[in-house]
Amino acid sequence: MMIEPRAPKYPWGLEVVAATDLYNDGSLPDVPEDQLVIVAGGPGEIVQIGHHTEANIPLYMVDFGLVVLGCTEDEILPAHSAEAQALLAAGVAP
Repeated sequence: MMIEPRAPKYPWGLEVVAATDLYNDGSLPDVPEDQLVIVAGGPGEIVQIGHHTEANIPLYMVDFGLVVLGCTEDEILPAHSAEAQALLAAGVAP
């Protein structure tokens, strides 16, 4: 039985912020594994949307300026959302 890929929640080109601190999971070869790469609140833009077939979730390629990272929906927030504004107001972000 074939499972339909889950539709992405966010569109390509959307300005986002990191919802949490993002660490290298080993996908950045020139950066030590588990090193902090982007702090929570760091701004970025979705530049591509893919799909993780085993987990059946969308994966977002987000350009954070210094690096492009693959992120899940729980790792990013739309930049102009109430949640992102609360994150920024709490001083979690730069």
